Amino acid sequence: MNTLTHRLRTATGADPEAGSVTVFVAISVLGLLLLIGLVADGGAKLRATQRADSVAAEAARAGGQALDVPGAVSGSGTRVDRALAVQAATTYLRQSGHTGTVTVSDDRARLVVTVTDTAPTAFLSLIGISTLTVTGHGEARLIEDITGGGP
Repeated sequence: MNTLTHRLRTATGADPEAGSVTVFVAISVLGLLLLIGLVADGGAKLRATQRADSVAAEAARAGGQALDVPGAVSGSGTRVDRALAVQAATTYLRQSGHTGTVTVSDDRARLVVTVTDTAPTAFLSLIGISTLTVTGHGEARLIEDITGGGP
């Protein structure tokens, strides 16, 4: 190194590695904040999915309790009225403020409820994703026929 360069570095205190720690810390902090954001928003999505599953299960349970009352009272057996089951589950969804679908399975043995919900994001909104859409599922087995007891 020539004497002029040495004098300039000594006079200005210019170190070729000056500031490299600052850049490393800035990049590390940015990565850490990104990781924290993904964990926080992932947790929000998980909670929203659990909530949607819970609402779907409760709606299916409400539908599964829609008995064919005339048949039960007459003693001809107890079974679920499928039309009333769909109506009861749909009413539960509407009253709980959720949207979803209620169907009877192809084999007519199960009431299937699907709920769609959204969860707001905290950190992902910084990159334009303000909500996460989740889906919950619930089923209730429909009673086909139970007849009165024995002696």
